[in-house]
Amino acid sequence: MSSSMVLRQLGRRLLSSSAAAGRSPVVWNGLRLGAFRLASTASSAAEIKDDAPAKGAAAAASSAGKTEEKVVASYWGVAPTKLVKEDGTEWKWHCFKPWDAYKADTSIDLEKHHAPSTFGDKMAYWTVKVLRLPTDIFFQRRYGCRAMMLETVAAVPGIVGGMVLHLRSLRRFEHSGGWIRALLEEAENERMHLMTFMEVSDPRWYERALVFTVQGVFFNAYFMAYLMSPKWAHRMVGYLEEEAIHSYTEYLKDLDAGKIENVPAPAIAIDYWRLPADATLRDVVMVVRADEAHHRDVNHFASDIHYNGQELKEIPAPMDYH
Repeated sequence: MSSSMVLRQLGRRLLSSSAAAGRSPVVWNGLRLGAFRLASTASSAAEIKDDAPAKGAAAAASSAGKTEEKVVASYWGVAPTKLVKEDGTEWKWHCFKPWDAYKADTSIDLEKHHAPSTFGDKMAYWTVKVLRLPTDIFFQRRYGCRAMMLETVAAVPGIVGGMVLHLRSLRRFEHSGGWIRALLEEAENERMHLMTFMEVSDPRWYERALVFTVQGVFFNAYFMAYLMSPKWAHRMVGYLEEEAIHSYTEYLKDLDAGKIENVPAPAIAIDYWRLPADATLRDVVMVVRADEAHHRDVNHFASDIHYNGQELKEIPAPMDYH
């Protein structure tokens, strides 16, 4: 039997089954193939135990004679659990969960500096210093937009390093010593910085366009650098984080001087860093600066151990990221 005849027979059977189920048919290659669910995570509302509002909606739909389907928002096809905060209110964030929240260590040493000694260290140091010049000229003391641009760049190294190590782990059939998770968590933490500052700054259209350009150039440049020398790439990120600490320190000075309004902290920041309900923008900048100091130490440490396969196995990464 030819393939076209098989498709026609299949189309008739699916059409008859979909008509019996009351579903509208799907047209593919000229054949009316009955509607069917393509995603394994879709299931009927009757099969999923949901909360009271969902049950009420399902009952209303059933009484109206309609069959509704609910898509389970989970990779494993499991209905998501209704999460609540410590005070009993509903958890409203989908980008992170309550167990991802933490209290930043604001007592971390902010003055620590890795003195460049080798040629590679000096090149990494002056590369960051040169990259800082156009940023200072463009943003000057508009630290809200400056932070937004900084975080769109700072979130790139972690995802690039984690991706490269992930692929190397697959090729070599070996563990990563915990570094894949550490770097991916660094990237996610930097992304949450961006999500926070988007709530307090209003970037202009040309600043958004600049993000596209800078991110495109930096991602590819850092990817190539990481392939050639992970040691140098991590050293450069360590110096980049040192500059970030300086920028957030200047941000705090302007907040304390009243040049920037100390507005209430965004709700996402209060939940992510477990800040008090009356936290302000100054509190947010404090915890973000502490995060950057932690990234500084992790990347300088990664560069110090030369980042080869043998050392990755012998010297574990700091798994308790936060």
